[in-house]
Amino acid sequence: MSAKQARAVPVLMYHHVSTSPGMITVTPDNFAAQMDYLARAGYRTISAAQLAAFLNGEDVPAKSIVITFDDGYLDNWVHAHPVLKRHGFTALCFLVSSWPGEGSVRPNASNGTSSLPRLLDHHAGEKAIENGSADDVILRWSEIEAMREAGTFEFHSHTHTHVRWDRVTASSGEKRKSLQDDLSAARAALRARLGEVSDHLCWPQGYYDDDYREVALKAGFRHFYTCHTGTNVGANPFDRNASSEAERTIKRLEVRDRPASWLASRLWVHTRPAISRAYLRIKR
Repeated sequence: MSAKQARAVPVLMYHHVSTSPGMITVTPDNFAAQMDYLARAGYRTISAAQLAAFLNGEDVPAKSIVITFDDGYLDNWVHAHPVLKRHGFTALCFLVSSWPGEGSVRPNASNGTSSLPRLLDHHAGEKAIENGSADDVILRWSEIEAMREAGTFEFHSHTHTHVRWDRVTASSGEKRKSLQDDLSAARAALRARLGEVSDHLCWPQGYYDDDYREVALKAGFRHFYTCHTGTNVGANPFDRNASSEAERTIKRLEVRDRPASWLASRLWVHTRPAISRAYLRIKR
């Protein structure tokens, strides 16, 4: 393999980029510094389709990376979108498709900070969604369309309801039927609002079992994003048993609210498959 081709593709996992501290939240300053580092170090973001091609054995340039955001929070528009746009980066956002609402586009940080919408912390945001006030914390469809048009985000499925059906159903059959209906509704919503739906799915809370996998495969999903830590390597293109139709499980690196130097150290490890595997064995 040419030295100019990636040996592994790290997939970064974000949720919130917000001034409201809390769980799974990176401050705008740290996020900006992390993206500045990626740009200075020569990293390039690749799309879901390019990641899929890499996993099937195709080459992608060295220092290819995927940036992901889960759930579709308003702060992704307010703080993450302007930074990604500045660098020409693209991220994947996994939408819970029943949460976005209607309404006009709200201000973001590219317009200054004087009139930005109030951002809830993660716990308060969960309560708002439970109480029917998802618009206080989740992207609107108008903002999703603006992000797509700008090329800063592409959108994929995080189910329609974000419900852990294994926790709220009484049997395997009921769980499978509920998940089947959920994924069907998610695909229909994304196709109706975005004109398309991909075969990339992010598991809510990173949970899946054999029932989940089988139902998702039958629903048309093939690429499954997890919360498992690690890096991603491509299939051997000379392996006759490898198939472009095979399912792919994608590992991700949870990005902490740390300086860019922290991210740089993690990427040094996880762009080197052998070192990544050894590092994770030691951590376990």
